[in-house]
Amino acid sequence: MVVKSNAKWIAFFVIILSFVSLFQHLFLARFSALSLLDYASLSKSGDDFHSISRKKKRKIHNGKWGEGVIKHLQSSHTNLQPQSLNIDHGDYVNNTNNVFHDGNIFQEDYKEMKKSFKIYIYPHKQNDPYANALLPVDFEPGGNYASESYFKKLLFNSQFITKNPNEADLFFLPFSIARLRHDTRVGVGGIQNFIRDYITNVSQKYSYWNRTDGGDHFYVACHSIGRSAMEKTGEAKFNVIQVVCSSSYFLAGYISHKDACLPQIWPRKGDPPNLLSSNRKRLAFFAGGINSPVRVKLLQVWRNDSEIFAHYGRLKTPYADELLGSKFCLHVKGFEVNTARIADSLYYGCVPVIIANHYDLPFTDILNWKTFSVIVPTLDIPLLKEVLKKISSDEYLRLQSNVLKVRKHFQWHLKPIDYDAFHMVMYELWLRRSFLRVPSNY
Repeated sequence: MVVKSNAKWIAFFVIILSFVSLFQHLFLARFSALSLLDYASLSKSGDDFHSISRKKKRKIHNGKWGEGVIKHLQSSHTNLQPQSLNIDHGDYVNNTNNVFHDGNIFQEDYKEMKKSFKIYIYPHKQNDPYANALLPVDFEPGGNYASESYFKKLLFNSQFITKNPNEADLFFLPFSIARLRHDTRVGVGGIQNFIRDYITNVSQKYSYWNRTDGGDHFYVACHSIGRSAMEKTGEAKFNVIQVVCSSSYFLAGYISHKDACLPQIWPRKGDPPNLLSSNRKRLAFFAGGINSPVRVKLLQVWRNDSEIFAHYGRLKTPYADELLGSKFCLHVKGFEVNTARIADSLYYGCVPVIIANHYDLPFTDILNWKTFSVIVPTLDIPLLKEVLKKISSDEYLRLQSNVLKVRKHFQWHLKPIDYDAFHMVMYELWLRRSFLRVPSNY
């Protein structure tokens, strides 16, 4: 009996030690040396875990070191406190209101990206039967899903393109979801079949796809149907990098460390004429279709409020005037987590309030959203006014000041300028490249 009892205790301790060993292994794999630096910074600054850039948490784990990280760690006088750097009119300046997770790392990596990042685009001719969906549009993009067409149009004419696939960091699959859904030969129901056949042809004609099963390939889509474009391509849907507007990490089709959020931006030119002088008398504003339970709840609670203007249907006043006249502008989840309202808010200098759970926000690897927006869980919609009223005047001015600093990152230009939406998306892709280039005869 004593022997059996001792055996049970020994077995128990073996199990405990196994769990301890497993936990230690997972801990060391998850928290790299850079992550420990982050936690040291947290202990001094008082920030919480979610304010750390996801880019820095995964740098070593994914083996995708950036030049900025390497220099940052090699410096003999590395300061564990985050550097206060911001972009102001295209330049970095010292500022205590840091909209970046780490301005030093971003600056170094951005320079390296512009110098060395290369992308190969699978070639297609003007007489291709589907040239309308495979080549860039020949007009200036517009509308709700313009981001997809803008990125593609700018990429084709950018310094990042290489004609030599052996020097490419990534490969671009140039099909346009926006164009395919309106093509009568394909339509919404035929997109998955089209992409399956396209990838089959690419894998048979070129050797690059088969080296990684599409792991160094990416595509771009802003309409929500683009997120399921790879459903009929086997393992490719788990390998190919998605750059999509509908970036919800709640859904299995989107993998946040692999995929990236494309900001949904309604293109606008210039600045609003009265951006700085506008009198923002209203506390908060929302207008849009009632196409989700979250929006239904918002209207139920705040539709008749005197300080929060929650509206559905056609506005009686210009949309721009409502954005310019409100302190906070509400981004409320509809069919998807994304809408163009965040970019609208930033464009008109209105602090965005994000009411959309599980939203992998645009450029969240780079920007600290807590410095220029307010994030409210959908369950807290009844507390919305209380949350906003607790924000002091000084804090609001800080938020709005940072809104004006990040606006440039959410704007498209026919000729890209530094730190605009095109370059920020390119930077997100650069983070997802691999340093290992597989030979074409692999």
